[in-house]
Amino acid sequence: MSCKPITFHNVPPDTFKCMKKKLQEAGIQVPPRNRGELSGSGVVADFEWDGQSNLTITITEKPFIVSCDTAARMLKKFVKECHGS
Repeated sequence: MSCKPITFHNVPPDTFKCMKKKLQEAGIQVPPRNRGELSGSGVVADFEWDGQSNLTITITEKPFIVSCDTAARMLKKFVKECHGS
């Protein structure tokens, strides 16, 4: 069961690049393109970035014991860490 999509606004190229790097450092596989599938730690999510500022992530798989809110908080943390860097 998928979680509801999470949309981030004001995600410029530097923030997007930083976020992908931090996700990879955390052991999450991220394709090199602006859209694709993230996977790691039992969580799978589709992402799409418009190349300018809008990023949408939809968690498509997660461990049963992890709520959608918890998985979303983890992803939001990566965006927040990179915002403004």
